[in-house]
Amino acid sequence: MKKFPGKTHKTQFITDKCFSQPEKAKFTVLPIPYEKTTSYGKGTKKGPDAILKASLQLELWDEETKKETWKNGVYTYKAFNCKKPEKLFFKTLETEVSHILNSTNSVPFFLGGEHSITQALIPPFLKKHKNLSVLHFDAHADLRPDYEGTAHNHACAMSPISKLCKVVQVGIRNIAPEEEKYTNSGNVKTYLMHENLDMDKLTTKVLKNLTSKVYITIDADGFDPSVMPATGTPQPGGFMWYDALRLLKKICKKKEIVGVDIMEVSPIKNSHITEFAAAKLIYRLMSYLSSKKETPTYGK
Repeated sequence: MKKFPGKTHKTQFITDKCFSQPEKAKFTVLPIPYEKTTSYGKGTKKGPDAILKASLQLELWDEETKKETWKNGVYTYKAFNCKKPEKLFFKTLETEVSHILNSTNSVPFFLGGEHSITQALIPPFLKKHKNLSVLHFDAHADLRPDYEGTAHNHACAMSPISKLCKVVQVGIRNIAPEEEKYTNSGNVKTYLMHENLDMDKLTTKVLKNLTSKVYITIDADGFDPSVMPATGTPQPGGFMWYDALRLLKKICKKKEIVGVDIMEVSPIKNSHITEFAAAKLIYRLMSYLSSKKETPTYGK
């Protein structure tokens, strides 16, 4: 996409001045380059900027939905200031998300950053939307109550959320012994990847367990490493591109999606596969949400 020379925005998912105001945009984007607790591969703080730069290379006409989704309005905020102490960071981010929800009618997209960020993103949505559930797309369950001395760890991303609302997990293929008891317990429904390779059957089960309003949180390692290799803790056997789109498309059609985040993109030098795939995924999800019309089904 073309670069828009706004006063405070370096790169954006927009192409025209008339769509550069958040109150007029159907979608808003908030980059959050936060990284503090990554336990293996580093670099998630560089993920948001890499995704935004990759978005400039996307074609404006979406080949599946056959529309120029940007015309609905896509506004990108200046990157959130992450240079704060841990407790203050999560508190101020939650306040910022509340401001976005109260001042716009957009569907917000959040670009991480490590997955712990999601702990601050979802509470404002719970305050605004009754009967909210979370679709958690990830290789890891992220249900540890705390890890390495903090509850604000990327390995604990879903733990506090699971105490507040229903969480449906897909793509899971790596669970620690101490968090296994939290899977398929309480508000959590966990679908292990190897047990749910039939996407149509999985989609049916997921739809039955989600409520009418859904927040989607996506960890890049939910995808197979062949699709998104640049992530801190890649795991074999993840979602392939079209399988993931089939699932997400159906959820976007059947449910009201109120917010989306994409986390754990850790750019690799001289490789742009992951950030480009993430940018395309974001634009495709925006396209799905721009219309409830049925789009072509892959392989059918």
